[in-house]
Amino acid sequence: MKIAIANDVAMAAEALRRVVASTAEHQVLWIARTGAEAVRMCADNRPDLILMDLNMPELDGVEATRQIMEHSPCAILVVTGRPQDNVNQVFRALGAGALDVTATPVLQGQPGGDAELLAKIRTMDKLIRHSGGNQAMAPRTPAGASGHGADAPGMAAPVTSLLAIGASTGGPMAVSKMLAGWTPPRGCAIVVVQHIDQHFADNFARWLGEQLDMPVRAAEEGDELAAGTVLVAKSNDHLTLDQNYRLRYDANPKEYAYRPSVDVFFHCVAQHWKGESIGVLLTGMGRDGAEGLLAMRRAGHTTIAQDQASSAVYGMPRAAAELDAAQMVLPLTKIGPVLRSILGSR
Repeated sequence: MKIAIANDVAMAAEALRRVVASTAEHQVLWIARTGAEAVRMCADNRPDLILMDLNMPELDGVEATRQIMEHSPCAILVVTGRPQDNVNQVFRALGAGALDVTATPVLQGQPGGDAELLAKIRTMDKLIRHSGGNQAMAPRTPAGASGHGADAPGMAAPVTSLLAIGASTGGPMAVSKMLAGWTPPRGCAIVVVQHIDQHFADNFARWLGEQLDMPVRAAEEGDELAAGTVLVAKSNDHLTLDQNYRLRYDANPKEYAYRPSVDVFFHCVAQHWKGESIGVLLTGMGRDGAEGLLAMRRAGHTTIAQDQASSAVYGMPRAAAELDAAQMVLPLTKIGPVLRSILGSR
């Protein structure tokens, strides 16, 4: 795989170059010292994957990601010193089209950083190949976020309806925009399966909670669905829903490139959930979620996919549309109103 590095810190860039060069299957295509240089070099010589820092001169990593995804789309992995200290920037970059985030090995101060980065790169390689290469990454339309945090509702209600959401590239911002300003009706539970590394999942739940008018928390093993609460998958294992409506984590299928898998959760909803349910498949690279959404539709549940114009990457929703899995293919700004129309609000 041809890998590019965008990092203005010489020590960090060299550490990344060394990690990539230590393997026979990867090669360093170029190294950019500024965000603007990364945009130019990507246009001239597009790599399979860019290891993108957040804080760089001329253009930061967020804006560089946005411009690359608009003009020369390719897979981007945010690699930065301390991702947990740059939560807002990280999610802006993910909203702009970056696939995932990890820490720079030389700066994270922990043993095993090189192996962790290489494992992440191998995952990116699987995603790229499974998706048909970077040519499958369509030019993006930015998606913003709005909304405010809210206190948890008082008395818990029995869960009577379920909103199941799957997302990948560009997903955090899309989820926040879709749900912003909405207080779901009594009895409605929401579950989000977002492709994001487990080390950053708790940060994602906290960040999403700051955007919405409802409580958000990471789903723990054995949790029951919670009315009025957004539960977010927090593990690289797959989130499942059993026949007793409890959430579980399962490592199988182990070789599946998408972790946690939207398909796995949607199939569980189709198999076990007997009440009202809506499945929503948002922006993302690859095909994860399409077959699960089809299973939900065949089980009699309402299914929605995001349209191409509003998707950061029109991969997962496109796959759903091709399978006729989505009853409705809608721009992001229309999905929220449709949810309110079907499920109501409080």
